[in-house]
Amino acid sequence: MRFVSRSVVTGFVNALAILIFMAQLPELTNVTWHVYAMTATGLGIIYLFPYVPKVGKVLPSPLVCIVSLTIFSMIIGLDIRTVGDMGELPDTLPIFLWPDIPLTLETLTIIFPYSVGLAIVGLLESMMTATIVDDLTDTTSDRNKECKGQGLANIGAGLFGGMAGCAMIGQSIINVKSGGRGRLSTFIALVLFCR
Repeated sequence: MRFVSRSVVTGFVNALAILIFMAQLPELTNVTWHVYAMTATGLGIIYLFPYVPKVGKVLPSPLVCIVSLTIFSMIIGLDIRTVGDMGELPDTLPIFLWPDIPLTLETLTIIFPYSVGLAIVGLLESMMTATIVDDLTDTTSDRNKECKGQGLANIGAGLFGGMAGCAMIGQSIINVKSGGRGRLSTFIALVLFCR
């Protein structure tokens, strides 16, 4: 990542922001006016709450937005689409499963190209995320430890039926911008984002 220029990192992050925005647009079509009102209110809370004296600097505005609008929606009983409406959510904890595939060279030749591609993309995004977070916090991270941890975590996730993952720029920047600097903030982000 030392050889990747700042303009490439900036372009990647901006393109990612545009893709995330475009992916959310279908959620704002063919909906009731309540959704538009909640969206506008949410954006207002996120951008204006930091200017509230005393509490604006202590509480992260995205957290205030999510909690307050969720409570408001539940109390009023608004008919707003939720994540649960998009599909069935699991109601049990994952269980350990050894893949039921033959351990042969033929299986390896099928799986290997896809696994290498996923590993490269995941490691590159993690390294780019580490670069951005290091710039925001004026710290240096141990990239080798990050790569080893990501590899072990992905092996463990696969054995429990999970998908491979990596450090994600969006969640990491939200965490850092909300004041998260230590292991507790990382753990809480893990629990809340991976549910």
